[in-house]
Amino acid sequence: MRRRSSLPPAPLPQRDGIDPVRVRLPADPEGVWGTVRDHLVDRFQGAIGAGRVDAMLGAGRFVGADGALSGGEPYAAGRYVWFHRDFAPEVPVPFEVGIVHRDERIVIADKPHFLATTPRGRHITETALARLRRDLGLPALQPAHRLDRLTAGLALFVVRPEDRGAYQNLFSGRRVRKEYEAVAPYDGAVALPVTVRSRIVKERGVMAAREEAGAANAESRIELVERRGGLGRYRLLPATGRTHQLRVHMNRLGLPILHDPVYPVVGDPAPDDFTAPLQLLAKVLEFTDPVDGRARRFESGLRLAEWADGPIA
Repeated sequence: MRRRSSLPPAPLPQRDGIDPVRVRLPADPEGVWGTVRDHLVDRFQGAIGAGRVDAMLGAGRFVGADGALSGGEPYAAGRYVWFHRDFAPEVPVPFEVGIVHRDERIVIADKPHFLATTPRGRHITETALARLRRDLGLPALQPAHRLDRLTAGLALFVVRPEDRGAYQNLFSGRRVRKEYEAVAPYDGAVALPVTVRSRIVKERGVMAAREEAGAANAESRIELVERRGGLGRYRLLPATGRTHQLRVHMNRLGLPILHDPVYPVVGDPAPDDFTAPLQLLAKVLEFTDPVDGRARRFESGLRLAEWADGPIA
């Protein structure tokens, strides 16, 4: 099998913990693009306009392997170009990312509610990955999995690129025991513990996932830990990792997680409203380390605000 050639290193450093965008100039058999600028304008004018492309070229923000590009360079298919995109203003998430564990291979972070794990959509610099890269001085840091933006708790990041695949395979191979905690209504008519299995589908651009007929692709065990009046504290043990899985399964039982803005009803909270965090916490991660074979167990130091007896999430 032919090995894929390695990509050239970026000549630009990260900015605010975010890698530069890398563009490989495509084949141009018709000779449409005479210069690098011609292609960049065609490629990006719909998003930012030709004037902005020219301004970025004038400021030296498009860079090739040998330095800044003027745009007048002859077009050459296969050439790499890097640049930093303009970051739209983001609402700062006013909570710190805790560090539960750090060594030469992994970082276990205690992610707060409302902070995305990785850059996506309108959340770019206000993400756990960008913050950790900046704060820890680890530009090569990468996530091994993803935790929902509204969920607090443990997320595993990999320090060295060569180790990332091994830790990602733990999650994709379902070799990580994940334990969550949730606060939700108590209903004595719901028999617990119970294992919920269903088929969950999440479409891109649609806020809520849905359950539909067909072979189950999601499985969660739900246990009641204790009750206080009309509320219960629940232990949630997902066997799979579908998007919004625990939230969907709790809602299916008639026990929607407290302050969930999507299930059972999709709401529209203000982006700067941090007053009602989803009461869902990724509390425990357990696995056998794929590099040294050691048994690993990590527990979040956070506690859900509606059931708090320690630092509040």
